[in-house]
Amino acid sequence: MRTIRTLLLCAALATMALLAGCASGGAPTPLRMYALYCGEIQIPDVSPWSPGFNSGRPMTFSDNCYLIRHGSDWMLWDSGLPDALAANPDGQGGPMGMRMRRTKTLASQLAELGVAPEQIKHIAFSHTHADHVGNANLFARATLYIQRPEYDAAFGAEPGKYGFNPALYGKLRDATVVKLDGDKDVFGDGSVVILSTPGHTPGHQSLLLRLPKTGSVILSGDLAHFKENLDQRRVPRFNFSKEQTLASMDRIAKLVQSERALLWINHDGEQNATLAHAPRSFD
Repeated sequence: MRTIRTLLLCAALATMALLAGCASGGAPTPLRMYALYCGEIQIPDVSPWSPGFNSGRPMTFSDNCYLIRHGSDWMLWDSGLPDALAANPDGQGGPMGMRMRRTKTLASQLAELGVAPEQIKHIAFSHTHADHVGNANLFARATLYIQRPEYDAAFGAEPGKYGFNPALYGKLRDATVVKLDGDKDVFGDGSVVILSTPGHTPGHQSLLLRLPKTGSVILSGDLAHFKENLDQRRVPRFNFSKEQTLASMDRIAKLVQSERALLWINHDGEQNATLAHAPRSFD
């Protein structure tokens, strides 16, 4: 009788995380996320990101990293622009007239939370562009989760063809690498799930978090750079594949509905201004 009551209770729970906790006979593993400031990029003309629209319109892209605590384990999603930029108040110029800045390092923000880089055991990047892997080499002891097409492009013979700079992430070649061919439930309880969303790069990926109080949150990386592009299905000319990008956009839109999830667009400065940043957290 007790076994039947336990099965009925498990069936009534709403999320995969809770189901996992019930099946193991205990409470779900605590989950917490911190949004970290990881730089900003000033764009004088955002029209290359939305072909045929926004000609001459300036925009400032936000750039976040996300620190996730799952029980006693730490995971980092993206590592932002290089910390070295913080030493230069004027930032650094880039292609298409952009200027990249950061006023606070990732390392200092981790230290404020009492976390050393070597404590981070799991790391994943939405993709391998410089504004997402700028501090990747700090985490060479972590297990890296990367889509196989992204790994092949990033560590292959022509990484520059995809806009990748191996100097920023080269130490991860010797890390423990889990090459993915699709989605990955990182901790096996449905609370942190890497989603394959190719298109911006060959192996671009997004992250689904099922937080106990906040609910489901999807970190979409560069699936779209700002909400208008996602709503209108506008794809930058420099994306790896327009067709894959559109399919990934549709996939995430459906998942947002089915999960009733919040969608956080990494470079959308307006949305980012509404988010609490560390030391505040999302539970």
